[in-house]
Amino acid sequence: MGERRFAVLLCAEDSEYMRRQYGGYHGVFRGMLAEDGEAWDVYRAAAGDLPGDGQIGLYDGFVITGSCSDAHGDDAWICRLIGLLRKLDSMKKRVLGICFGHQILGRALGGRVERAKSWDIGLRTVQLSPSFKRFSSLELPAQLSVIECHQDELKELPAKAEVIAWSDKTGIEMFTYGDHMMGIQGHPEYTRDILVHLVDRLFLRGLITGSYADELKASMGACEPDREAWKRLCISFLKGGFS
Repeated sequence: MGERRFAVLLCAEDSEYMRRQYGGYHGVFRGMLAEDGEAWDVYRAAAGDLPGDGQIGLYDGFVITGSCSDAHGDDAWICRLIGLLRKLDSMKKRVLGICFGHQILGRALGGRVERAKSWDIGLRTVQLSPSFKRFSSLELPAQLSVIECHQDELKELPAKAEVIAWSDKTGIEMFTYGDHMMGIQGHPEYTRDILVHLVDRLFLRGLITGSYADELKASMGACEPDREAWKRLCISFLKGGFS
């Protein structure tokens, strides 16, 4: 069997801190998902860099990252990304969407993304659907904690998609579409350190107030999610599917 190959579609700009500390967001996802004998490439989607028709077939799976951009926006790169995701769906390529990636994947498949009533930033408990058998086969608990950081949400599912997790804040925390596409609203790849850094970045960009940033950091505590369980879930989907 040849080398398995995966691509990260990077929808955010790496800060200097993220590059220095983690090798950028690409490094964060590699650290969570990569295993021996695999190749992981990065495409800077927000800068207009996406795999072409001749490259798509090289990959066993794709990961779409978070972003400061709106998944309901019509920036040129977002429209191109939607076109790519529809092509990946037609080819039944495995795709995992995280936060913005979850939202844009839902939109590309026919769902609806809107601004949420308020920001959701911090550690949140997600309820896993008891009817989704793959969770029990992975021996996951009924609930998992995950770090959230979003102000948009997927409000309406694509046809034929299934909600497989929800929370008291967000009705669609996770969804699947066939056995080849899955979205997660939270950030299974985040640590407390990454969240603190992101809160500072949001403040510096004028997206949240200084008082709200201080309040968030004061309330975080240890704030470490169930990262090993999320890692197991994401690897199982990306490299095996939920058929």
